[in-house]
Amino acid sequence: MAQKLTQQQRIERMDSALSVRYYKIPYDTNYVVRPEGTVTLKVRINQTGNDFHAKGTVNGINSKADLSTSYKTTVSVGASYRGISASLSVNPAKWKGMYKDYEFNLNYYSSRISVDFSYQRSESLSGDVYRDDRLSQMESGDLTLKIVNFAGYYAFNHRRFSFPAAFNQSYIQRRSAGSWLAGISYQGGIIETSDELKAKNPNAPEVSIDVGHVGIGGGYGYNWVLGKRWLLHFSMLPTFVVYNRNYMTVNDVRKEAHHMRFNMIFNERAAIVYHFSPRYFAGANLVMNNSVFDDDVVVVNQNKWRARAFFGLRL
Repeated sequence: MAQKLTQQQRIERMDSALSVRYYKIPYDTNYVVRPEGTVTLKVRINQTGNDFHAKGTVNGINSKADLSTSYKTTVSVGASYRGISASLSVNPAKWKGMYKDYEFNLNYYSSRISVDFSYQRSESLSGDVYRDDRLSQMESGDLTLKIVNFAGYYAFNHRRFSFPAAFNQSYIQRRSAGSWLAGISYQGGIIETSDELKAKNPNAPEVSIDVGHVGIGGGYGYNWVLGKRWLLHFSMLPTFVVYNRNYMTVNDVRKEAHHMRFNMIFNERAAIVYHFSPRYFAGANLVMNNSVFDDDVVVVNQNKWRARAFFGLRL
């Protein structure tokens, strides 16, 4: 025969069940909560760009390059169900034949781990290349760029500090909180003169700049909650390069940088989110990967960035 429970025993059991359920939640509900509704719809405008600077001395000739790609602007419509998202992007300049580059961006944000990954293949790289005092202006199509950028974060205070609240809005930050971060960075790729340039100008120098860097480090991120509507985010993760591969080749003569130097990769993020109501929100964010590699032979600096503005609706 089943034993009857007293009122006090029923209350104690209920408290115990609620306690177990609470501690299984991977976040502190005083600081971070799930939004109302399970489906989120978004309209986003994205723009990306990449600047590349290098200099070195090869065969007694000082060379310097200041280059940048065309800006890529896309408009996307996306839907998210409990943090799982899918979107469709349109590039108007691509349709008109004004933008011929290829770029792939992947951003993953969870309570503990966040990842920014991008691959870019560009023929729109243009700018100035100096050889001693002689200036060569590189036009779109003269150079080919293939580059990979990767940054991975781990947030130690993930129960109270939420990257998703600032970047994909799958959580809502209720109180201001910050977290120390650990992470790893990679930047690597190649820039080289194209066959089109060789056909157009047979006397143009054949230049190839090859880079590859792996860095590890730590940083800090903070979410400021202002009132009940505003969220401001800023984080920085500097990483120290533990592997370095830089070399510049001019007309088949190659100079390679030293493998171990005190060089760094900086990863920065910023965001602002405004909640009109529990259902409607809007905002903007910025992700940047900056590197500075200073060597006696080759100096390389890359600045990759992605800016985004968005408007969202929760159902």
